[in-house]
Amino acid sequence: MAKKKKKNNIRPKLCVNIDHVATVRQARGGRLPDPVEAARIVEKAGACGITVHLREDRRHINDSDVVRLRRAVKTKLNLEMSVAPDVVRRALRLVPDEATIVPEKRQELTTEGGLDVVANKKKIKDVIKKLHKKNITVSLFIEPVKSQITAAMEAGADYIEIHTGTYAEAGTPRRAAAELKKIKKAVVFAAKSGLRVNAGHGLDYKNTAKIARIKGIDDLNTGHSIISRAVMVGLHRAVKEMMALMK
Repeated sequence: MAKKKKKNNIRPKLCVNIDHVATVRQARGGRLPDPVEAARIVEKAGACGITVHLREDRRHINDSDVVRLRRAVKTKLNLEMSVAPDVVRRALRLVPDEATIVPEKRQELTTEGGLDVVANKKKIKDVIKKLHKKNITVSLFIEPVKSQITAAMEAGADYIEIHTGTYAEAGTPRRAAAELKKIKKAVVFAAKSGLRVNAGHGLDYKNTAKIARIKGIDDLNTGHSIISRAVMVGLHRAVKEMMALMK
């Protein structure tokens, strides 16, 4: 009698973006709340890693933060970054475990969409080569589009991070379902292209579960909803609640 195949119940792991701990700190220009203390709480709650975005204008996370986080983080430090020379130099000195290259506009409140790898492949490829020389794993934050996935593979990325913002802001169940279908197809196509997959942006306590059910995604990166929830219930509990939803 043939044995039944076990179902693959592996779910994505949670990587928490703590940028907005620094945003609260910057509102008063002091030292508190401290992103390093937040990272310790997040790790203790069971998250697989810490994500921070070192923006060109240093509006929240700054150079001192990333240096202290590099020393303090025990799981994985994922540095979101643009390809601006100053930020690339900082990343090469810092040597995070993972670098996620994202598009960046000075005037935006948050990242507004995926990186256009097709149009900027040469520049991105050059930055990836520099990061790889330091043994930094590189991910590209892109839309769930085949042409961008192919360009990411050609540029030498190890991972793509699928932008889930359009899904999160779909507005209607029908639109959300359509975006979810696109994401699922993108995950399959990326795997066939030899890329590993993360996902994130706009994920909260209502829309994360469906993304977490998609086979083939390693990490989910989210932060704003968790930090917002932490204001009410504490950071440790907020992380635990999100991890429970993902399972």
